[in-house]
Amino acid sequence: MSDSSSAAPSPAQMAQQPRPKTPIEVTGAQSLVLSLEAMDVDTVFGIPGGAILPAYDPLLDSVKVRHILVRHEQGAGHAAEGYAAASGKVGVCMATSGPGATNLVTAIADAHMDSVPIVAITGQVNSSSIGSDAFQEADIRGITMPITKHNYLVTNAADIPRVIAEAFHIASTGRPGPVLVDISKDALQARTTFSWPPRIELPGYRPVLRPHSKQIREAAKLIAAAKQPILYVGGGVIRSRASEELRRFVELTQIPVVTTLMARGALPDSHPLHLGMPGMHGSVPAVTGLQKADLIICVGARFDDRVTGQLSTFAPDALVIHADIDPAEISKNRKADVPIVGDAKAVLADLAEAVDNDMEAGHGGDYDAWRTRTAGWKDMFPLGWSEPEEGQAPLSPQYVIERLGAIAGPDAVYAAGVGQHQMWAAQFISYERPNAWLNSGGAGTMGYAVPAAMGAKVAQPDRVVWAIDGDGCFQMTNQELATCTINDIPIKVAVINNSSLGMVRQWQTLFYNERYSNTDLHTSADGERVPDFVKLADAYGAVGLRCERPEDVDDVIRKAMEINDRPVVIDFVVHRDAMVWPMVPAGVSNDLIQVAKDTAPQWDREESSAPDGNGDEGAGPVREAIEQSEDADHSGPSADQTTTTAGK
Repeated sequence: MSDSSSAAPSPAQMAQQPRPKTPIEVTGAQSLVLSLEAMDVDTVFGIPGGAILPAYDPLLDSVKVRHILVRHEQGAGHAAEGYAAASGKVGVCMATSGPGATNLVTAIADAHMDSVPIVAITGQVNSSSIGSDAFQEADIRGITMPITKHNYLVTNAADIPRVIAEAFHIASTGRPGPVLVDISKDALQARTTFSWPPRIELPGYRPVLRPHSKQIREAAKLIAAAKQPILYVGGGVIRSRASEELRRFVELTQIPVVTTLMARGALPDSHPLHLGMPGMHGSVPAVTGLQKADLIICVGARFDDRVTGQLSTFAPDALVIHADIDPAEISKNRKADVPIVGDAKAVLADLAEAVDNDMEAGHGGDYDAWRTRTAGWKDMFPLGWSEPEEGQAPLSPQYVIERLGAIAGPDAVYAAGVGQHQMWAAQFISYERPNAWLNSGGAGTMGYAVPAAMGAKVAQPDRVVWAIDGDGCFQMTNQELATCTINDIPIKVAVINNSSLGMVRQWQTLFYNERYSNTDLHTSADGERVPDFVKLADAYGAVGLRCERPEDVDDVIRKAMEINDRPVVIDFVVHRDAMVWPMVPAGVSNDLIQVAKDTAPQWDREESSAPDGNGDEGAGPVREAIEQSEDADHSGPSADQTTTTAGK
């Protein structure tokens, strides 16, 4: 055994010294930890296991990297996402081989769909055993190849610094996304040398950041010629930190704006030109603005099916300017008349300059009539809800979420699960800044909210962080409450408890003749509480509260806001028949948007009457609506669709 004087320095000792320009002898595991420190990583979410265990020994010595022991690897992945989405930095998660690595797959896929920069580090069996079906072996590189931006299998310890540096560069540049680094156990155990910075070798990876000036000029011409333009803003504006450039462009051009589910907060909801969120559950002004536009200026969005509805009928009279940093997205779903490849921040800045020059030359567009018309839609069709009927639980979920947003305020961070509560949180909380709204938009991952909120709170400890979850989603990852309690991460959780898989139940109500097959969760209806969320919170060392009456909502939320030394869970028992409106049934035209069941706008009378205070049944001009009798994911209208009476 060698004496201590010849032993390699620990990460703690290395942290006190300048980064080594000349190589020092370390193990592969030490090289990994030193590389993470060199990348200024301050937090890793993970769970140790056999193949990754060599990395956990030097991690114990690190004075820069905090490891947070989660209760499930999926929680580690979503926590890394929440950390990244709230801070703009790269999130990091770690797991062992086999089932540890495969448990990360959902979070990796989620990050890929939503362009979230994370690096997932996994252990792998010894290189000599790869391909032999060894204990806890899984080809995680092959499994994740379609859902990562890039991935690595490292079997040589000398490659670790370079691979880590490349992984962080790839994850955070261009269109952000997840990168997997799979390291064999023998590479972690082997002796190697470490020096920093390594030489990065990425031939062919050259993301285009600056847009081509010719495309900017062509876009400016279309903007000047348009009469009914609209800005369709996606999550790319958030990821590129381009909110200020967006605001300047909007105020220069005075063009109405819609922000997608992934772009909530990119432009303040309070801005007079903001029409709301488009899509299946978007606002009437946003959905209709896109449909009736003669020019769509799309920045950092991808014309996904939840926004376009039936693609062949989407915005039939509109020309399209499509700007995206990922050229693969341009014209993928809707043909672009002017394609622009570039970073959203640079695109918006250059477009603003070009349009400003045109305006100074007297060639600016005239959108006064269009602005007046879209503003009228905002007045005519505000978001709202119907109060519960007699015999139902008296608490409306929309009211709960609206009050939560009002009391917690715009400086808080809100992370939502997936389903009705996600849509209500997107609709009824006012988002005034970027990175305040975190959700699983593309993958629609139940169980996202609690671990994502945990990651966001670690990234921004001085902000209030709320997880808004459904009773179904909450049961998928609520074990991370233990992680929060033990690690002093005082998130707050609002469980919107309708005793159901709420969105599925809504579809069953609308499209399956109220046949509620396997959607009852028994968490509040008819006095059942399986589980009792208040008792569950207490078991995890959190504070558990329950609210069942509208008059108690504000007091319960304020009580939760006062508790900052541990997690808080509020069980909001709401009525189970509340629905998300407006709604465009999947596979049909956005022209068939409904503001309530069987109730749709009647545009030939759109200026004739104003809505009532709820913006729901009976609100404003309505017409007969098409009822879709098929599954909400049906590819098109079914043959047996029938016309029903509005307000029936």
